[in-house]
Amino acid sequence: MPVAADVTINENRMDQIKELILISQYYGADSRFVIAGGGNTSWKNEEKIWVKASGAALANITEEGFAVLDRSVLAPMSVKVYSSDAVQREVEVKNDLAAATLTKDKRPSVETSMHNVIGYPFVVHLHPTIVNGLMCAHNAAKELKRLFGDKTLYVEYTDPGYLLFKKVNDQIREYREKHREEPQVIWLQNHGIFVAADTIEEIRTIYADIMERLEKAITQPLPQGEKEICPSVVTILPAMRMMLSGGGMKTLKVRNNGLIQYYDESEADQQKIMRPFTPDAIVYCKSNYLFLNGETPESLLDEAEKAIPAFAKKWDYLPKVILIKGIGLIAVGDNAIQSDTILDVFEDAMKVAYLSSSFGGAHPMTQQQIDFIDHWEVEHYRRNVAAGSTRGRSENKTIVVTGAAQGFGEGIGRYLLQEGANIVIADLNEEAGRATADHFNKIAGSNRACFVKTNVADMASLEHLMHRTVCEFGAIDCFISNAGVLRAGGLEDMTPEHFDFVTKINYSAYFYCTKVVSRIMKLQTKYANDDYYADIIQVNSKSGLEGSKANFAYAGGKFGGVGLTQSFALELAPFRIKVNAVCPGNFYEGPLWSDPEQGLFVQYLRAGKVPGAKTIEDVKAFYLSKVPMRKGCTPEDVTQGILYLMEQCGETGQALPITGGQVMLN
Repeated sequence: MPVAADVTINENRMDQIKELILISQYYGADSRFVIAGGGNTSWKNEEKIWVKASGAALANITEEGFAVLDRSVLAPMSVKVYSSDAVQREVEVKNDLAAATLTKDKRPSVETSMHNVIGYPFVVHLHPTIVNGLMCAHNAAKELKRLFGDKTLYVEYTDPGYLLFKKVNDQIREYREKHREEPQVIWLQNHGIFVAADTIEEIRTIYADIMERLEKAITQPLPQGEKEICPSVVTILPAMRMMLSGGGMKTLKVRNNGLIQYYDESEADQQKIMRPFTPDAIVYCKSNYLFLNGETPESLLDEAEKAIPAFAKKWDYLPKVILIKGIGLIAVGDNAIQSDTILDVFEDAMKVAYLSSSFGGAHPMTQQQIDFIDHWEVEHYRRNVAAGSTRGRSENKTIVVTGAAQGFGEGIGRYLLQEGANIVIADLNEEAGRATADHFNKIAGSNRACFVKTNVADMASLEHLMHRTVCEFGAIDCFISNAGVLRAGGLEDMTPEHFDFVTKINYSAYFYCTKVVSRIMKLQTKYANDDYYADIIQVNSKSGLEGSKANFAYAGGKFGGVGLTQSFALELAPFRIKVNAVCPGNFYEGPLWSDPEQGLFVQYLRAGKVPGAKTIEDVKAFYLSKVPMRKGCTPEDVTQGILYLMEQCGETGQALPITGGQVMLN
């Protein structure tokens, strides 16, 4: 073949792969079509097929997310006779798929063989909610024919894998013989839909037509609107989280809206969502769910104390989905990302159940079908990929850090995030707080960060912080009281207003924070194993251990903080709540010291705190000379101290210096 022809073929192939990526991302980013990274897409020429690899998500897929297979090796699978034993057959099929795979580091979708036999180059397989409202309905076949005519290819539910491939392959052949053309749409009962075409524009047109027709056929539109989550959630979820965390710390997340409220208010309607509708629901949410219908927080906790162990004994696993009357939908995840996925998938199942009423009512999977998915190796693989992992010294703990939008607090939050914690950024600075949360989530693993606008000197604001934190993560394992202010000045310069302001933030607010968070922590330790401890940690200062010239407002508040720490520790020790303080030295690089307008270097220079200092550099040199280790204290240094205090269970009421030797305890 001439070189020019070779180049043309390669350029054409690259153009088609770009189109494949484009259509994949287009549908993958739309929750009406794809949730939890589901669905798969492909493009093929005569020799090869590019198909989404297991574990890749359509929303952000690139060429690296596709497995490439040799079609000549794939082709014999449609006529090959495999073992009659289901387990052995699936092993043989998996091995043949692996043999055909040219990209050995990628596992192709289990549906690759179906993509390969469909007679169009582009194939887009999705699980649109409205499509499954029809496909998971009792009258699916009848309603499909009514809405889309006689030339529909409808496949009754068949266990995924080789058996489904064979059934689809046979029905494609029958369709070709009957209609003398290739099917472009394949409808799978309790599964989803395949759409195939020569171009991605045609695929978009087909999907748009399907969606439009189904939307017009819906007789009962979905309930809409977000609903407020009841304040009593803070007296329920932290306790339940501990009931569910015996084998490893769980992350709970609550969601409430019009649809969820429709089901949680009626035990009769709950019966409609007791069984899964699709394989994806089993992968992410398992196949059994817990419904709690107590009328008060006390009765709900009593019910949960009995129901959770009974559920685990019956099904040999803990529930991943709990629907609580008056509260909402609760996801029980091994980590924060898994909790988000569970909520999305189960809410989708609720939508499917509701929409199916327009087509004869819900048709869930049978127990035999459920059992196959539960034990299928492919779904075990998907489940493990979806679970993700975060490993660190604070793995899956939820930690609130006040004043974490920037500076020292941001650094502490960032390092704890990297150690696996879920971080709540509690700060008044909304713009900086949201930006910090966005940055944290870009570098997180399976954990998450969120921002809650908080005034630590206002009790109502702190109650809101507790509520939001519990709704996002289900508990508070550690509360770091870091927010602080400083106004330098001697007796002649300090105004009563500045003194009161510094004292309220640095001293009084520590009391406010401890008061509200200790209620939640007492609930947790009451229902937890005896080896569980919660932590309250104040970020104090070396100025809380020794006086500070022309800085008495700050030092006085910090001295008082050590007194509060010791007193709180004595009161909360019986509840397995440790209360400690870290006393950092100077963080010279942070805005507290280095801000060119209000930083401490500037303030101390103006206040004449350093005798003879004429410049900011003079002030810096003076303070470094006081540190035996000749270094400032960094957020990482302080975080190491915080981690130590969290990990040990033999000390409480301590004020741990992290000062480079500048201040040493007697």
